[in-house]
Amino acid sequence: MLQVKTGNGKTWQVDIQKDSILLNNAPFDWDISPIGPNTFHIIKGSRSFTAEVVSADYQEKTFTFKINGAIQTVSVKDRFDLLLDKLGMSNANANKVNDVKAPMSGLILDIKVQPGQEVKKGDPIMILEAMKMENILKSPGDGVVKEVKVQVRQNVEKNQVLILFQ
Repeated sequence: MLQVKTGNGKTWQVDIQKDSILLNNAPFDWDISPIGPNTFHIIKGSRSFTAEVVSADYQEKTFTFKINGAIQTVSVKDRFDLLLDKLGMSNANANKVNDVKAPMSGLILDIKVQPGQEVKKGDPIMILEAMKMENILKSPGDGVVKEVKVQVRQNVEKNQVLILFQ
């Protein structure tokens, strides 16, 4: 069972079974065919739709689609998220940041934060060059920078601690 919520506040209960999909406990009959990478043709009843997956954030469980040219963002909760909500523990995963580690070996090109600075989840904190590509490292949660453990132009190894948080 999934709960799907749109940006405009509509909520659906989706139950994906072996041979069917139930939408709010009613059968949902549709025909879907891929027509390109992340793009699909959907027929529901007598209506035709072109849907493109614009972005997918699996950690936050949010997905953005372009459906017949209109952008629609949805958030999804699985049965475990719903159980945590029911138990009043939905904020149990509130991101308490302790540190940020290098996701891969590379070269530090820029440091966007300094000790004492408050950051929010998703704020850019550092730029790491790896395999000739610049990767913007973002804060995984809210916090205050305690210490920056690296310097610009320093080579780092995968999983090396880059920043400590209070």
